[in-house]
Amino acid sequence: MISKIGSLITLGFVFIGALFLVDKNYILSKNPITIIIQICSVGLMIWSRITFGFRSFHAAANTTKGGLVTNGPYQWLRHPIYASIIYFFGACLISYPFKETIVALILIISGLFARMLLEEKYYSGKSNMQRIMR
Repeated sequence: MISKIGSLITLGFVFIGALFLVDKNYILSKNPITIIIQICSVGLMIWSRITFGFRSFHAAANTTKGGLVTNGPYQWLRHPIYASIIYFFGACLISYPFKETIVALILIISGLFARMLLEEKYYSGKSNMQRIMR
């Protein structure tokens, strides 16, 4: 229960950072490097979501049926969906190198990193419990 509440709180950090960047119009840019990074990150997000499947779209950290995915982008990245979000918003820093952009990016990265840790903890705890039950 604590993991799910913590996951929702950290998701709030991500939304605050992202909404700040949207509000300031720091998302879209004419900088070709930023555009390329953002297009690639959207591609990675789509590829990851297709590979993972649409079985999970939970706001709280939650494991899903079907086990660990190890193909597609998951063979190179442990959390490619979160990575794509970080790449997308990280590219904003190239075009808008301001202190407030850095703060928003820190909120996004720290929120996603905390979610990753909570998901790993939740998943490993569930795996340990399944081993005990056998």
